[in-house]
Amino acid sequence: MVVKSATKKRLMEMGIAEEYAHKLATDRNMTDIKAMPADEIASVLGVSKDDEIFTGAMNALAELGQRRQKRRSRKITISRKALDDDDMDLAGTKFNVLNHVLVPHQELVPVEEEEEQLAPWGLLTNDSETGESRLAKELLPKILITDPVVQVIKETTERAHDAASGEDEEHVPLPAGWLADRVLKVVRQSPSAGVSVAYRLIVEGS
Repeated sequence: MVVKSATKKRLMEMGIAEEYAHKLATDRNMTDIKAMPADEIASVLGVSKDDEIFTGAMNALAELGQRRQKRRSRKITISRKALDDDDMDLAGTKFNVLNHVLVPHQELVPVEEEEEQLAPWGLLTNDSETGESRLAKELLPKILITDPVVQVIKETTERAHDAASGEDEEHVPLPAGWLADRVLKVVRQSPSAGVSVAYRLIVEGS
């Protein structure tokens, strides 16, 4: 009869006393032990099924099985549905970063209001090529389109746009990249400084 030392050591690490770990590991590996019926385990340990030794051993083996199941559950399989689900609802079922107490209020400025809201910053300039007046939004501080806040706003706006279309068969979804070059309004409130407003330009890359 051979005691498998690795199996014995593993059982002892699980909290089973050396004497009983020795009995279980005799001519058995962990797979064999996990396959043993409760009556056989009690018989090998030399105790009744009401004994604390038996209960402790069974609990340790059950916990080992649960840990293995959790470990297996970490395996990721990618499907089209999973990708769609992951991309769909940052502002719904997922954590909405805008609801965090440390994140200031942020919203998109309507395109038609950009010139009016940015007027105090003197961003109107003459285009060197056309000679026409234009808004130099590129002078604003930037924020990446991949920013979590921007992603929440993107998902919220797209969902509202689709919902507003209702049953309209001619409904056209927002085009890809519609958020690039848009202006984000950031409103911060402070007990000491009051309300401050800033604007950032949404860009696709740094």
